Amino acid sequence: MRFLKVLTGALAGTMILGLIAIVGLLVTRMPAPAPAGAPPALPPGIGLPAGDRAEAVTFGSGWVAVVTGGGRRIEVFDSASGAPLGTFDIGTR
Repeated sequence: MRFLKVLTGALAGTMILGLIAIVGLLVTRMPAPAPAGAPPALPPGIGLPAGDRAEAVTFGSGWVAVVTGGGRRIEVFDSASGAPLGTFDIGTR
């Protein structure tokens, strides 16, 4: 009976240490959140026209879509070369 008691205590201690390790790893490995209002990061090689600001970025298979112009335009770029593939106007607000 004493052995079972020691074994149960060791298991509880191991579980507590494991939980502390998992929480510690999550806290230290999580990236810092972007500041509110900061534009999303564009991949290297993709440039927007002067005066445009990225509001959202979506990655697809072989393409990258960037929402610009106050949410009124979607610009699509080739993900390998960064060459523009098209621009879509999605209306006015």
